[in-house]
Amino acid sequence: MPKPHFSNVYDVIIIGGGVAGLTSAIHLSRHRLAVLVIEKHEYPRHKVCGEYVSNETLPYLHSLNIDPHALGATTIARFELSTRQGTLISSSLPLGGFGISRFTFDAALANEAIQQGASLIHDKVTELRYNRGSFFISTQQQKVFTAPVAIGAYGKRSALDKLMDRDFTFKRSPFLAVKTHVKGTFPDDLVALHNFDGGYCGVSKVEDGSINLCYITSFAAFKKYKNTEEFQERVVFQNPFLKAVFKDSQPVFKSPLTISQISFDKKMPVEGHVLMCGDSSGLIHPLCGNGMGMAIRSAQILSGLIVDYFTSETKSREVLEKKYMEKWEHEFSTRLGVGRLIATLFGHDLSTRLSMAILKIFPWLLPRLIRLTHGKPMAPA
Repeated sequence: MPKPHFSNVYDVIIIGGGVAGLTSAIHLSRHRLAVLVIEKHEYPRHKVCGEYVSNETLPYLHSLNIDPHALGATTIARFELSTRQGTLISSSLPLGGFGISRFTFDAALANEAIQQGASLIHDKVTELRYNRGSFFISTQQQKVFTAPVAIGAYGKRSALDKLMDRDFTFKRSPFLAVKTHVKGTFPDDLVALHNFDGGYCGVSKVEDGSINLCYITSFAAFKKYKNTEEFQERVVFQNPFLKAVFKDSQPVFKSPLTISQISFDKKMPVEGHVLMCGDSSGLIHPLCGNGMGMAIRSAQILSGLIVDYFTSETKSREVLEKKYMEKWEHEFSTRLGVGRLIATLFGHDLSTRLSMAILKIFPWLLPRLIRLTHGKPMAPA
């Protein structure tokens, strides 16, 4: 990967180099804006993620010179859903999708961002100040960068959220997630979501043939057991489909990856003039399986507005922020609302069984629900 070249003054500083931040960096750099991405970790690296992306993103990604299938992404066309007892229903995916690991996808996005002229440094933001139309951003390596526009794309939760007194940080989140890759037998074209007591697990293949297993559960349910292995044996494996895929496969990772304090509370797309993007602006329940698609779409919306801001003769931060909040709400409020509803319906054993019984009687409801958590094909950049 080429080495980045950076100064200390930019048009846009992006805090966080995940899917949303890197997509924004590519889009903005293609419009000749000076962009800096500050990301804590080196590429490539694995992250806790379902690693399924809706095909709605493909026209936009292709216009940014990103072709997931050229990177080996699997083509996914089918969906399965099961209760913890093993009741199963299936559906075709209205738009379809693809499976790709964050290990591969993030590295490809980072490389393209640099090729387009963005600067990228691996450092940690320790302070963020806004004064008279400019941001001053300090890092752990004692560097200070400035720009008139700052994007928060640092993921689900960060120390920066507390620094900005974001509302959701005052509530303790009860959720944690676990991810691992295994080698075994699983259809290339399938994404499955299998429920267990207190949680659910997504299963799909990624580009190297590994099966991605990523589950979310409550901390209250998890803490009853001494470790991940015992929790899986005693709880996750109650679902026969999950027991089979775990037992009939070989682990790729030495140990699973975990994250905690996952919050699904409402977040504001703009905080202290920082424009939030991806999971930093709002997190859909993984049960809906389209978090990466939402991250890419939010990056597209925000990047287009920032380009308009810099090319306008009368730059107005107020107009930029207002338009972004309106477009974000219009694009994602229904998705997030449906996601909360689905999570409620499948959050308890009785409601899960009742929901599955209804879906078996009215199978057309399942693809309709899927459509409500996905968007239309994105326009090219």
